[in-house]
Amino acid sequence: MQPMQLEPLAEDVVLPDGSTMRFRVPQPWDEPELIAFFASLSPDSRYLRFHGATSVGHDTVAPALETDWQTRGSLLGELADAAGEVRPVALATYVRLHDPRRAEIAFAVADALQGHGLGTRLLERLAEHAAEVGIEELVAEVLPHNTAMLHVFEHAGFELKRTLQSGVVEVVLALTAGEAAVISLRDRRDHLAVAASLRSFFQPRSVAVVGASPRRGTIGGELFRNVLEADFTGAAYPVNRGGVPVGGVAGYAEIADVPETVDLAVICVPGAGVIDAARAALATGVKALCVVSAGFAETGAEGEARQEELLALVRAHGARLVGPNCLGIASSATRLNATFARRGLPPGRIGFSSQSGALGLAFLEEADARGLGLSSFLSIGNKADVSSNDLLEFWEDDQNTDLVLLYLESFGNPRKFARVAGRVARRKPVLAMRSGTSRAGARAASSHTAALAGSDLAVDALFWQAGVLRARTLEELLDVSVLLSTQPLPRGNRVAVLTNAGGLGILCADACETAGLTLPSLAAETVTRLRAVLPAEASVANPVDALGSATAETYEATLPILLADPGVDAVIVLFVPPVVATTAEVVEALGRASAGADKPVLSVVMSADGTPAGSFTYPESAARALGLAARRAAWLRRPDSTPPVLDGIDAAAAEAVVQNTLAKSDDSWLEPGQVRELLAAYGLPLVGERIAASVEEAVAAAAELGYPVVVKTAAAGAHKTESGGVHVDLRDEDSVRRACAAIGGPVVVQQFVSGGVELLAGAMQDPVFGPLVAFGPGGVYAELIGSVRLALAPASDVDVDELLDSGKAGKLVAGWRGAPAPDRAAIADVLHRLGRLVDDRPEVAELDLNPVIARPDGCVAVDARIRIGRPAGRATAKTW
Repeated sequence: MQPMQLEPLAEDVVLPDGSTMRFRVPQPWDEPELIAFFASLSPDSRYLRFHGATSVGHDTVAPALETDWQTRGSLLGELADAAGEVRPVALATYVRLHDPRRAEIAFAVADALQGHGLGTRLLERLAEHAAEVGIEELVAEVLPHNTAMLHVFEHAGFELKRTLQSGVVEVVLALTAGEAAVISLRDRRDHLAVAASLRSFFQPRSVAVVGASPRRGTIGGELFRNVLEADFTGAAYPVNRGGVPVGGVAGYAEIADVPETVDLAVICVPGAGVIDAARAALATGVKALCVVSAGFAETGAEGEARQEELLALVRAHGARLVGPNCLGIASSATRLNATFARRGLPPGRIGFSSQSGALGLAFLEEADARGLGLSSFLSIGNKADVSSNDLLEFWEDDQNTDLVLLYLESFGNPRKFARVAGRVARRKPVLAMRSGTSRAGARAASSHTAALAGSDLAVDALFWQAGVLRARTLEELLDVSVLLSTQPLPRGNRVAVLTNAGGLGILCADACETAGLTLPSLAAETVTRLRAVLPAEASVANPVDALGSATAETYEATLPILLADPGVDAVIVLFVPPVVATTAEVVEALGRASAGADKPVLSVVMSADGTPAGSFTYPESAARALGLAARRAAWLRRPDSTPPVLDGIDAAAAEAVVQNTLAKSDDSWLEPGQVRELLAAYGLPLVGERIAASVEEAVAAAAELGYPVVVKTAAAGAHKTESGGVHVDLRDEDSVRRACAAIGGPVVVQQFVSGGVELLAGAMQDPVFGPLVAFGPGGVYAELIGSVRLALAPASDVDVDELLDSGKAGKLVAGWRGAPAPDRAAIADVLHRLGRLVDDRPEVAELDLNPVIARPDGCVAVDARIRIGRPAGRATAKTW
């Protein structure tokens, strides 16, 4: 778990009914409001909170105003009252006890909000803060008849002990055990709450468009007319300054004048007027706000401040926000088209989220042309609140959605994305297009692993582990959408190609290989049956060339034979219209021949008359789409796995190294001795070494370790090979002296390890994706050979097995060209321990073990570099 910022920071939560709330640290100036809050509680609530005490004053609230997180922690929940004033509605506190491992907690919630899940959310947040400062147990004293609070503790997921003493129940929650269960329960609560919070966006009974001008060509006016033209199933209200009708519908000057509380308010006024418009809408009870207007974070610091003000206003009213700076929202379930797109939403079963309005428009145009239908479309714009993670939560259980498409430019919470997407992908495909990745090595990398930060490799690792299919282009996004919407998944990656043009078949075969597909030899029975229906001149190898004389009847007779081959998982059919057959005839024949097939059949039609719906224009497009479908099938076969439990970890020793380093600098490379201490604390295998401040000490160390030895610079973070700072295979005292003279300064003397293969194992804190583990070929050729693979940390057994089997390093692990295979289990253990280290210690910004010498009898790291940096705090207030 990564530590949170300790300065006051807003923390937003979502409650079971879909409402939201903002927590913050109470400040001294909150004292009068807090006293008023406690005074407003019913006598019974005050009795349960204070165990009989009824007076409320300075002494009651003073402890809550002294949060430092180390000794005391408090969180205040607030909502706007009927007059729009933000007032306290909940308070949770902890106080560290004499035993520093324990803290006492207490809660108070406004009577009207009790039973709404607020206590559970306060407990989650306090527990995370407490755990980050070393508190291991939370203790609460609860009166036996306070069943609501006891229920909160019992269902939070923490290991719990209850003891009745002197008429009071002492509840002890263990924060250091069962973390997986706690996260699982929290994710489940998030899922249900987030889905509930978005229902008014996708299934509104009424919509108000604020800024719906009667003039044609205005965004608000056209958006409202789109709502009308789509035949929205609910009531639609135009709101504009004059209160004039729009599209024949009576208008209102203020949203407060609308005769009902609307479910969804779409705001299309100029940016400077959005705050006032939002405040007016929220005051009427609106819980779903979509701000189409621009002029927010995308414009710079002033716009960013305006966006934060807007979000704070939304939270004060317990609402959700789409946008700002977005295209709008559309939903087939209610025939809602609250966008300013030229085309309406073609109805179907695809849920699509786009962070880019322009790309969303382009997709809608192409989807309609290709016959793709959508269940819903959301343009999230600046995603100040509602994000792709939220939409995945909604679409997971949406009975109208079978396929999820995402266009992403950034990740707000990638680790949560991985968990949610991985859950959704087990039930329905998730296809994403990600832009804005930086090139590996775009900045001057100070380590091999640092060069991977924010790279496409990190995106690929995240998507693979989450089961997300990655499209590289808009065309590919559409192609794969067509395939996944209309065809079964292939069981494997074996493809048969049927064509009436030999050259086209060869192009397709090349494209299949590039896409990770194979063209197997056809079964003998298949070949015999093909010869019976094809001309003697035809090729019955794979690709199958039916020649230019092939007719619709030829295709219809041949395709079932290929589908029946047990060694074929899918068929790609290529057709260039000759004189003897028309496109329509062949497409109809393929439809008849593949009806009811349990294998995908992809047709590629290269015709001047255009491409039929459901077909592909080029062989490469079909191969790429099929490759991604096969990738999904492979991921679904991937067994579930969790990170293993590791022994031999000394967390306290690691903590000491990190904190001692940060006490001197917020960002620095560890000295060799510190590197060794930190790695040893996590049980990583290290070569024997000594640090020598002088030549004589180096000579003595070499004698103690035993020749041959390695002498290298002890300079923190140095690239030793590039700087001439390493001398290897030194076999006598004279060579050690010469090496010391050449290097200068303190040196490290190590045992010389030979044989085996050289590997790179690393870890990092990626600025976008969080903790990652890296694995690839090592030694001086690590950057030249490349082929490094990444996995999100902590890595599961399956994740590590895939790292060990993939790329060029996988060939080394398997035993390259007859060489003895190194100890696979030992290498896997190194990767698991690195993953645990970088996940436990977010201060470890970069870590290189290069090389790791792996031999049949184990492995050992012979060089290591670690950079420690103070981690950034949470960038967003959202906690889900």
